[in-house]
Amino acid sequence: MGIVTAISLLALYIFNDMVGDWGRLSGGWENLVIFFNESLWPPDWSILEAQSYPVCEQEVELFCSVAWLGMVETIKIAFVATALGFVFALPLSVLAANNLSPLWMAIPARVILAAMRSLPSIIWAVLFMIIFDVGTLAGIFAMTFYTVGYLGKLQFESMEGLKNAPLEAAKAMGMTRAETAWHIALPESANHLLSHLMFMFEYNVRHGTVIGLVGAGGIGLYINTYLKLTQYDKVVALLLVVFIVVVLIDFLSMAIRSTVTEEGDVRRPSWSTIFLPASISSKYHTTPMKTSSSKEDE
Repeated sequence: MGIVTAISLLALYIFNDMVGDWGRLSGGWENLVIFFNESLWPPDWSILEAQSYPVCEQEVELFCSVAWLGMVETIKIAFVATALGFVFALPLSVLAANNLSPLWMAIPARVILAAMRSLPSIIWAVLFMIIFDVGTLAGIFAMTFYTVGYLGKLQFESMEGLKNAPLEAAKAMGMTRAETAWHIALPESANHLLSHLMFMFEYNVRHGTVIGLVGAGGIGLYINTYLKLTQYDKVVALLLVVFIVVVLIDFLSMAIRSTVTEEGDVRRPSWSTIFLPASISSKYHTTPMKTSSSKEDE
């Protein structure tokens, strides 16, 4: 507890030193309220209407709107980048895990992963735009490179968190390192890998709003256009669309992870079990052990 207090006080001290003159913050909140009421709200939902050009040939106008076209392109970029990033990150994460690979292999693999995630995807997008010109291809490669570095780190940390017993048993059976990784490490950490994969897909969808600002395609390209035209109400509307899609992806991720989670006899906690005392909540929520024992007595 003392360490947490000391870190908090140090953070406050540094924060106060960086702010310097607190007087310059006066009037900032009023300016934000004025900007919000005059420029941001209400959102301009014309982004859900069909564009005037090219002529919409769809029966539903939404499918020709800026929001739909930009969001679909962003999801496509994020999906391809996440899939490619996972394919390349998985073998690198196995090499980087020090419980699966010798040190002379783990260190170079970690350096490669660190190098790929040290640059944010927007910088990768600028670099790949020099190679491929403006467009979605630069966005795909930019997201893929960053995904490999970020996802690879999450994966090898999950593998290093495995219990030693299965790995020692594989070693005693004479399995090679590759066989141990394929038959032991990957199945044991599959739930974590799936969770990381869904998180990375959600991250890439959100980050599509950023790489589009430099011309790498996706909904960010439209956001950048409206920002230059100072049409902030349309920017807010597009950001709300991104928010809704991210929430839906989060629910999808929850549903997918629930199919591979071993729940067994453990029940989900309810609000009463969290906030009420144990002596009271136990009367309304019996444990599986008590339930099973009562059935056996009958």
